[in-house]
Amino acid sequence: QLVESGGGLVQAGGSLRLSCAASGRTFSNYAVGWFRQAPGKERELVAVIGWSNTYYADSVKGRFTISRDNAKNTVYLQMSLLKPEDTAVYSCAADSNFVVLRLGRTGQYWGQETLVTVSS
Repeated sequence: QLVESGGGLVQAGGSLRLSCAASGRTFSNYAVGWFRQAPGKERELVAVIGWSNTYYADSVKGRFTISRDNAKNTVYLQMSLLKPEDTAVYSCAADSNFVVLRLGRTGQYWGQETLVTVSS
């Protein structure tokens, strides 16, 4: 089970940190990705972290950082310099194959959503 937290309302230029915590499994065995979906838009892959590699969408590169704390079974998405267009529901997903998430496909495990709203 994956549980997201950390969403909320923030002004443009601000920061938020999302957390994706896993229970029941050893998180370190999985790649973890963050996805988002804005109203009226398709789901978008934001970032993925594997065991020694990461991927970022061009739209967030340089502003978002994905990291993991395997001891806490948690993956974080640090979001800085937020823009109104970052407003979306964010979800995390886990898969034993980094490429599955990198291709934007649904992982083996999917969490519930957390809403991020960036005001202008």
